[in-house]
Amino acid sequence: MLNFVVKTVANAGALAVAVWVLDKITLTGDSTAKKVGTLILVALIFGLVNFLVKPVVKVLTFPLFVLTLGLITLIVNALMLLLTSWLADKLDLSFHVEGFWTAVLGGLIISIVSWALNVVLPEKD
Repeated sequence: MLNFVVKTVANAGALAVAVWVLDKITLTGDSTAKKVGTLILVALIFGLVNFLVKPVVKVLTFPLFVLTLGLITLIVNALMLLLTSWLADKLDLSFHVEGFWTAVLGGLIISIVSWALNVVLPEKD
């Protein structure tokens, strides 16, 4: 259970950095508490998308992973971020990613920050 919380906090932190760095990834809210709550919910959605959808996409696109030497990962991460944005919109959360190339940069930022936070944060069950 602690591992799940740590990964959700790492995802929320990585999403926050992407919102802070990129103008076209927006998170709106009336107060800081509402923004933090929205960020946690979006991190949960992002975690679910990465857990459920990403493995299927990776299996289906395996030849492209081999052909591009793994660079297709950037595209897959961008698509997962766009799917998260779409789901957040359907759930009436104020998180939005505008455009594919913004999603590519956002996915890259989120991957780097999430990796760094997972190195620093404990990984116990």
